[in-house]
Amino acid sequence: MASGKIRETDLYAPVKRLLEGQGYEVKGEIGAADIVAVRGAEDPVIVELKTGFSLALFHQAVERQAVSDTVYVAVPRGAGRPFLKSLKLNRTLCRRLGLGLITVRLKDGLVEIHIDPAPYRPRQSSRKKVRLLREFARRVGDPNDGGATRRKLMTAYRQDALRCVRILMENGPTKAADVARASRVDKARRLMADDHYGWFERIRTGIYTLTPKGREAIIAYSEEIDKLSEPAP
Repeated sequence: MASGKIRETDLYAPVKRLLEGQGYEVKGEIGAADIVAVRGAEDPVIVELKTGFSLALFHQAVERQAVSDTVYVAVPRGAGRPFLKSLKLNRTLCRRLGLGLITVRLKDGLVEIHIDPAPYRPRQSSRKKVRLLREFARRVGDPNDGGATRRKLMTAYRQDALRCVRILMENGPTKAADVARASRVDKARRLMADDHYGWFERIRTGIYTLTPKGREAIIAYSEEIDKLSEPAP
């Protein structure tokens, strides 16, 4: 193929050859479809061509499912890890939408069918569901707006850490066992030892105090600390 800007028509001949090799009669631009392939009395195969993955490509392919259950999307095969990541994500999307996925390596016309159209049967993860519901149950109140940046989400873990901050704020350096008892955070010792937020410092065996960053957290999270002033159930 000559160098230059990739066009959708560059994908047509390689995909057509593949389908003809499987016994289909293939024609381009039939109605709104880029490619239609017919073999006997079978459902027609429809292929939508695009120069890259896009929302428009998937919209068009889903529309074609009103005509046939056998709909593919086809894009040029890229190179490098970014394309492989995109391919993996879009293969998952195609599977969920019941679409097939084809890539075409334009330098030599190699066509790969990554998945064929099939009804999507979701498989749920009981482990992830338990984790989700556990976080929901442990979270006090509803401190986050949906869609907020994950960096500052108020998780149940952060709330537990703030309960420990409150005890150290009120009492100064304190034994971990006493922090756990006063805050009702059973794993307070482990939480303060792990110190994911940089708020806690062990000054002697089993005794913790707040770091400068921990004292800053008192101000930054003052409203949340007030909400957590009552011990967690």
